[in-house]
Amino acid sequence: MADKPTDKNWKTLDKDLGRISQFENAASYVSRPMVAPGIALIFIVLAGLAAGIFFGGASGSAIVVVAAIFGAYMAINIGANDVANNMGPAVGANALTMGGAILIAAIFESAGALLAGGDVVSTISKGIIDPAGIADSGIFIWAMMAALVSSALWVNLATWVGAPVSTTHSVVGGVMGAGIAAAGMAAVNWPTMGKIAASWVISPVLGGVIAAMFLAFIKARIVYQEDKLAAARRWVPLLIAIMAAAFAAYLSLKGLKKIIKIDITTALLIGVAVGAASYFISKPLIAKQSEGLENRNKSLKVLFSMPLVFSAAMLSFAHGANDVANAVGPLAAIVHATEFGDFAAKVAIPSWVMVIGAFGISFGLFLFGPKLIRMVGSQITKLNPMRAYCVALSAAITVIVASWLGLPVSSTHIAVGGVFGVGFYREWHTERRRRQNLATKAIKPVTAEERRRRKLVRRSHFMTIVAAWVITVPAAAAMSAVIFTLLHAVAG
Repeated sequence: MADKPTDKNWKTLDKDLGRISQFENAASYVSRPMVAPGIALIFIVLAGLAAGIFFGGASGSAIVVVAAIFGAYMAINIGANDVANNMGPAVGANALTMGGAILIAAIFESAGALLAGGDVVSTISKGIIDPAGIADSGIFIWAMMAALVSSALWVNLATWVGAPVSTTHSVVGGVMGAGIAAAGMAAVNWPTMGKIAASWVISPVLGGVIAAMFLAFIKARIVYQEDKLAAARRWVPLLIAIMAAAFAAYLSLKGLKKIIKIDITTALLIGVAVGAASYFISKPLIAKQSEGLENRNKSLKVLFSMPLVFSAAMLSFAHGANDVANAVGPLAAIVHATEFGDFAAKVAIPSWVMVIGAFGISFGLFLFGPKLIRMVGSQITKLNPMRAYCVALSAAITVIVASWLGLPVSSTHIAVGGVFGVGFYREWHTERRRRQNLATKAIKPVTAEERRRRKLVRRSHFMTIVAAWVITVPAAAAMSAVIFTLLHAVAG
């Protein structure tokens, strides 16, 4: 007959089970950071397999498979970095949870890329290099491959550091560096590069100024009014109409180009019509939503939350339509050059290439996006629904103005510039009110050190982001030139 377990046996068993549990917890803790890279790697491999299936049997299929792998890698990095600009303000303002933001962004980014991404894009990244300057299609393919690899690596590094950078400028730098390495300085269209360099300053400044102006308007016309709810019922529908008009005009320019070519004037007329309709629809809705709310700022945040969610969704759709070319443009150029043996400034993008770009952006957002979403949404300056709405409104309007002026602006620079604009306006406004209160002796003076501690924009993040913006093009260009030289040496 077996001995009955004693208390000592049970204690020993408990200790052993405790050690196993600790080991399992430790293994789970160690392996958790590897889940996202593992899923990303599976998607990248599937993209390569898809390229092999759709392009298998043709000469040069191995090059296309490699290009598809790096195109998927680039799309993941765009999702991880760029999409934070659209969703960060809404999450930072608590209008959306992180999960809700990721779900909305994934749906609308994919829809924008697949429905309005355009069947023709400038694969030489808006005329940065002249295809005629590169005589051999083989050299051209390696140049595009180098541009793709270098831009993806740079955006990955920026995401790891925690700096939202322009993926458009990363691709521009990659194409420029490969073009110089392949055909010398003369291959680069320097006037176009000059415009892009100017956009480094114009994009964030314009975005910041417009966001600050809207915030000043909201404070003056709504927040500081005696009857805040009555003021909100009057002005919030107008602000919604402005936002709807801006998005309608922008999406008319970007989203309808497959069906009909629309000029800026027609797009603006469409925007005015949609804006007017939005005003009359939203006016009774805002009036009903404001019933029973208290006359305080907290109630105003409720009225701005739903328009903010809508604006975040539209920004994601517009971003997917516009920036999918950053991931798949060079890949489409490689596919075209491999298939037809020649190259051109514009080529049709195959459907399977667009799918890689669209799903890659969504995977990148889901797996790696939260870090940058938190950075943009809450770590630069504190946002509420009203401030975040000003950022989204500024982004839409700035893109329209830039399109009208023909300036190659960055959606990243505009959105983050809007966040900075809101933060710096609040600093200026707070300081002005402090001086007024000091003059009336309503408050006691504070030391200069205490005033520095109360700054509403974190200077460390500001300097990191600006530095990353400045070095994006030269860094991507230098990496691309080195990668092209290595690829050409290996292939040649």
